[in-house]
Amino acid sequence: MTRSFSKILMIFILASGLNHFGLGQNFKFSGYFADFVVYQKVKEDFANYFGLDKNLFLNLGRIRFRPEFNFGRGSGIYVEYEVDALYNSSNLFFNPAETKTRRQLLKLHWNLSRGSNFNTFHFIDRLYFKREFGDLNLTLGRQRISWGTGRIWNPTDLFNPINPANFSKIEKDGADVLSVKFYLGSFTDIQIVYNPVDKFKMSNYGVRFRTNYREFDFSFMSGFFDKRGVAGFDFAGNLLKAGARGEMIFSADVKNFKSNFFKFILGFDNQFTGNIYGLVEYHFNGEGKVKKDEYEIGRLANGEILNLSKNYVFVMVNYTLNPIAVFSISLNENLNDRSGFLSLGFSYSVSDNSDLNLGALIFWGDEKDEYWYYSTSAFVKFQFY
Repeated sequence: MTRSFSKILMIFILASGLNHFGLGQNFKFSGYFADFVVYQKVKEDFANYFGLDKNLFLNLGRIRFRPEFNFGRGSGIYVEYEVDALYNSSNLFFNPAETKTRRQLLKLHWNLSRGSNFNTFHFIDRLYFKREFGDLNLTLGRQRISWGTGRIWNPTDLFNPINPANFSKIEKDGADVLSVKFYLGSFTDIQIVYNPVDKFKMSNYGVRFRTNYREFDFSFMSGFFDKRGVAGFDFAGNLLKAGARGEMIFSADVKNFKSNFFKFILGFDNQFTGNIYGLVEYHFNGEGKVKKDEYEIGRLANGEILNLSKNYVFVMVNYTLNPIAVFSISLNENLNDRSGFLSLGFSYSVSDNSDLNLGALIFWGDEKDEYWYYSTSAFVKFQFY
């Protein structure tokens, strides 16, 4: 696949040059480079159980290109193409660069090189055509479908939500869908989404109605995902001086009523002062298990679920030291097995188009608790746009 990589890269470089010299008036080119340097301290009992090294070093480098081809009259083709390189000093239990996605019909992911400690690969994460027809918007291809209002969890986002414990994930994965949105007013629309998967052997369908009443936005959704009927809603607005948001879904399998479940979140956030921002969010995961012996680790590794248990709370506080420096601290706890993690972060804007982030995630839990499977990590991330 080296030839395909070279051709794609050359096209982007030439297109960027044309745009720089003003020869591509309907072409835009942007992107970023990000590098994660990570140290992980693997728990001794976990390392012995799975035969892993107790000390692990990783380096994940990402280059992402974002060309846009605008044809006028509200139409265009949009692409996001990424090249990744991952070094790991020893075997990994969770690979941060190869999380699986279930909403893609076409395989647009290729290996450049593979080894026991160093791997490079490239993939197309967005590739879609967009056209506006007055009050109708049509989008076809690999795109971002992001439903819901939660800041940490999104039960109504059944396309590719992000695990809160995955600190290396920046964008949500693209989904291969046909999306049609009808605008009914300034704050009201209906979106219909069709997502074929598994070589068209199975398909997912969804419809979402969104509107506004006074200081609150509301959405109602329904559909058929992973052979299950789903219905839900979300809201976001102001409650006194705080922001309030929530989501809920009911998922049903008509052939197995014992597998039906609810999920919901309820969250509040507030800018207490010019420097201090706080957030709290509770998540009930009806699909999860109460007993850790019943945890579905295989489904978590395959990206089918994000959490193993039923009840979670996430608390975060940000302190803005000045316009270019922010400290953050957050706590995520599984209320059933009492495992969790503490996240510490510092973000510094080095320049108008570069950021430096320092962080640490400290996990705790007894053997086979949910967050026992994760390793305490410290990382440095540099990002240049």
